Amino acid sequence: MKARNKDRVIIFDTTLRDGEQAPGCSMTLDEKLRV
Repeated sequence: MKARNKDRVIIFDTTLRDGEQAPGCSMTLDEKLRV
């Protein structure tokens, strides 16, 4: 079994989509492309 990299962050598409729908939270097109 390989050791996991603790500095690695995994973001699921649903996380971003759900967050974008939260009141007062939005990202610009540039921010979305960078993510």
